[in-house]
Amino acid sequence: MTAGIVDLRSDTVTRPTPEMRRAMADAEVGDDVYGEDPTVNALQEAFAERVGKQAALFVPSGTMGNQLALRLLTTPGTSVIAGRRQHVVIYENGAGGRNAGVQFWPVADDNGTIDAADVRWAIEAAAHHHPRPSLVCVENTHMPADGAPWPLERLREVAVCGLPVHLDGARLFNAEVATGVAAADYAGAAVTVMCCLSKGLSAPVGSMLAGPADVIEAARGERQRLGGGMRQVGVIAAAGLVALRTMVDRLADDHRRAQRLAEAVADRWPDAGVDPARIRTNVVTFRCGEPDELCDHLRGEGVLAGTIAPGVMRVMTHHDVDDDGIERACKALASAP
Repeated sequence: MTAGIVDLRSDTVTRPTPEMRRAMADAEVGDDVYGEDPTVNALQEAFAERVGKQAALFVPSGTMGNQLALRLLTTPGTSVIAGRRQHVVIYENGAGGRNAGVQFWPVADDNGTIDAADVRWAIEAAAHHHPRPSLVCVENTHMPADGAPWPLERLREVAVCGLPVHLDGARLFNAEVATGVAAADYAGAAVTVMCCLSKGLSAPVGSMLAGPADVIEAARGERQRLGGGMRQVGVIAAAGLVALRTMVDRLADDHRRAQRLAEAVADRWPDAGVDPARIRTNVVTFRCGEPDELCDHLRGEGVLAGTIAPGVMRVMTHHDVDDDGIERACKALASAP
């Protein structure tokens, strides 16, 4: 919490821990564009090992990581099969068409997953003058579906449909903690995997893209084309190393607190579409007729919340909100008009 505010807008608002700040101050650095920053190199090696890939690349944001995957794994003029509510489809400002010359083939993802049958249909449709798909993108956890983690077998069913898969794992470690499925097992179903260090893991900046060594080497060049070449960036990468080492297991606390928020929402608005038993990670979404009014009420009670679509509210738990903050938020929700 910051200055008495309970900020539930996103897990991107987290601040670096004292250990991260110390690591940042003491970081050994070099020029990363030349591949000479030892702290960045250590982070890339640690992440690649953690997700079972040959190599990894440190990038400024998760959006850049996703966009690099699109540029490397697709062909301009083809389509990308993805859930209709995935981040890469609706929250990246149309970047896929701009950066990779592709269009999206959105499929149903109401439960946070996509159906392998829909993927196979889109592939077959290319023989009937539909756009030829070149990639499947999946999101794990799936934020708009209350942070739902993928069942591993369902992901593997998509992976064997005949197209390469990119895994948008912005909150991959939330999925690992919630399901007990190792991040490397999830990543094993995909050619490339992206993961954010700056969300639940609380690092101040940065995401990782991992995959085969040749793909990641090409990604380094594409990163430069997108303006993502960084110099003595070990001062930031140092926080990412601490995040990987110390911040994964504690995500279970965020998941527990999100269930408490879900209970408060369900108690106040039984018809808002919230089932606390369905909340497995750190995201709670719910229908709201007057979201601006609710946000104003919560703000007056020292609680910040946000929206993700017309009439859809979101609250998210993270490292900077403790149990007292959650109870304060629950009281604010209960007193909403």
